[in-house]
Amino acid sequence: MMAAVAVARGWRAGLPGLLVLLVLRGARAEQTEEHLKREHSLSKPYQGVGSSSSSLWDLMGNAMVTTQYVRLTPDMQSKQGAVWNRVPCYLRDWEMQVHFKIHGQGKKNLNGDGFAIWYTKDRMQPGPVFGSKDHFLGLGVFVDTYPNEEKQQEHVFPYISAMVNNGSLAYDHDRDGRPTELGGCTATVRNLNHDTFLVIRYVKRRLTIMIDIDGKHEWRDCIDMPGVHLPRGYFFGTSSVTGDLSDNHDIISLKLYQLTVERSPEEEKRDKEVFLPVVDNLKLPGVEAPLEPMSSLALFLIVFFSLVALVFAIVIGVIVYNKWQEQSRKRFY
Repeated sequence: MMAAVAVARGWRAGLPGLLVLLVLRGARAEQTEEHLKREHSLSKPYQGVGSSSSSLWDLMGNAMVTTQYVRLTPDMQSKQGAVWNRVPCYLRDWEMQVHFKIHGQGKKNLNGDGFAIWYTKDRMQPGPVFGSKDHFLGLGVFVDTYPNEEKQQEHVFPYISAMVNNGSLAYDHDRDGRPTELGGCTATVRNLNHDTFLVIRYVKRRLTIMIDIDGKHEWRDCIDMPGVHLPRGYFFGTSSVTGDLSDNHDIISLKLYQLTVERSPEEEKRDKEVFLPVVDNLKLPGVEAPLEPMSSLALFLIVFFSLVALVFAIVIGVIVYNKWQEQSRKRFY
């Protein structure tokens, strides 16, 4: 974690993350190098975003570009907007750093609804989940600023959560996504006078989400989930929606870093390519765990003993029938 904090400080100071990590190589067991991938990053001056055919990013809905930010939604009712990367991401290990700002005139609990960061198979498809489609394939990270379930006492809002979906699950908006969340944390992110950041790190099938929202230039843990399997070739994007309540949802930058991580031979064997998103040892509502396929030996033994039992039953039946016939003949003598 100290390495992550140091990277955050170096990043804010304008130092390359690679340099900071090289300095820390002797202080951590897992060596990591990172390189900014500009084809998956969005930053000022947002040249050509949403208007040029050569741009790497598309705008959707009410999203608009200024010189200082990309505004997903204005502080107005019933708006939705998004910005999506045009280039699919084939990186094995990566880190997305999100610089954002949420602000508006609404008082506490009279604002909404938040925004989502996506890594999904489909892009540019509006829908009910923070302005994007439901039953998605991939990862969604939600910065939720309004509690829809009034009676719940588990979460204090604003609340950050994550969800991995294989396309079969619906996001439960009325319950703020609690039935399908991987984890989360409270994050006071509205109307702050300092910068707010969120980082999504995916390394060795481990999903880690950290936040820097206190103006201290230090990452704070939010979610740490091992055994997360995400296919390669999906798209990054971010979306937002307002309803009766509203806020300005601004993205200042999205910076994606390729992480180079050392793996042991055993880790290489375990880290195979997947084609559907899945989380190990996590039973989600509406998703039945698939049955293990039966081995050929087990199938043979089941068939063999079934035949033996059938033959045994036939033999017993013949013996009983013969004895019955013999007793029947004796009655006539």
